[in-house]
Amino acid sequence: MALLTVAAQLLGTKDTSCLVLAAQHASASSTNLKDTLADLIPKEQTRIKPFRQQHGKTALDPITVGMMCGGVRGVQGAVCETSVLDPDDGIHFRGFSIPEGQKVLPKAKGGEGPLPKGLFWLLVTGQIPTEEQVSGLSKQWAKRAALPSPVVTTLDNFPTNLYPHLSSVQLVQPHSESNFAWAYAEELVYEDSVDLMAKLPCVAAKIYQHLYREGGSTAAIDSKLDWPHNFTSFTELMHLYLTIHSDHEGGDVNAHTSHLVGSALSDPYLSFAAAMNRLAGPIQGLANQEVLVWLTQLQKEVGEVSDEKLRDHIWNTLNWGRVFPGYGHAFALKHLPNDLMFKLVAQLYGIMLSVLLEQGKVKNPWPNVDGHSGVPLQHCGMTEMTHYTVLFGVSRALGVLAQLIWS
Repeated sequence: MALLTVAAQLLGTKDTSCLVLAAQHASASSTNLKDTLADLIPKEQTRIKPFRQQHGKTALDPITVGMMCGGVRGVQGAVCETSVLDPDDGIHFRGFSIPEGQKVLPKAKGGEGPLPKGLFWLLVTGQIPTEEQVSGLSKQWAKRAALPSPVVTTLDNFPTNLYPHLSSVQLVQPHSESNFAWAYAEELVYEDSVDLMAKLPCVAAKIYQHLYREGGSTAAIDSKLDWPHNFTSFTELMHLYLTIHSDHEGGDVNAHTSHLVGSALSDPYLSFAAAMNRLAGPIQGLANQEVLVWLTQLQKEVGEVSDEKLRDHIWNTLNWGRVFPGYGHAFALKHLPNDLMFKLVAQLYGIMLSVLLEQGKVKNPWPNVDGHSGVPLQHCGMTEMTHYTVLFGVSRALGVLAQLIWS
């Protein structure tokens, strides 16, 4: 729902930054994210108010019956401050593409992927943080990360055959500690959101230990290490994974759900829990798992073949009425270029676009990030595909909670 882009065109510019915070390096005057927000919010309110007064009655787009019957597909319906999904250039976080963000956001020592907490700072403020600011945010989250004992007890007692997404039961448990729920007039969404962000890796690690490692305690949070270090071993991959899945405009099913629930002044725990229940749906949260299953089956059926034979297989699949889920990445190209599954993904990327355009049923057949993200996870040893939805949920929290703060 790229309403920002359309609205910007009303002002005679292609630059959507007229409607969002200017993407620039943050001032070194404050290393505290909350203090930075306290300074930014009134400025944004002052800037947005005249824009709404001037253009509040301007019609942007006609709505057709087909759009309504298709679930408001293509309707410009909401403003999203944190990201814009461009049909040609892909996702942009506060104006930065993923490659651009990789260049300018702070990185872990010796790593190339952007630190997720730096991305969160960018999503919330529109500013590129300094290393000092990211370090300060890491220390804040480490202090807030401990799980309440009822949450640990609940997770320990879940059936081991339960699908391991971040469900409402798991996320509403910390709701008892919500600041906003008991004093919503004091605008404590920020406090709840940061508390929840801090606890999510602990919840994700606990779910993994319970379902795949016969229980046991998780490692203590180290305030000197970044977010992914405290719940995975393949941290360089997770820096990138948590970035690319973090936000997807406001119309994405789980992001939209968090907005909808949050609009009733439900606290961030309840809003995010609702979003994660939506994420559990098989055509969203299971996407990278489904792609990996499909790729595995394709590899068995086709093996290493020529582009021509693979193209024939794709056409046969389409003619049978089947679909391609998700349908690599710079990380995979550097770290696992000889992985057979990655080679298949790269080969498909070179063929699928022309086939789908030739078929004529798809207007914009660019692959989703889920088309490749499961392959590096499997290569790094995360073979429990049902846990991918949990990792997806931890990543998506960066975007939906940043949006909720501004809402």
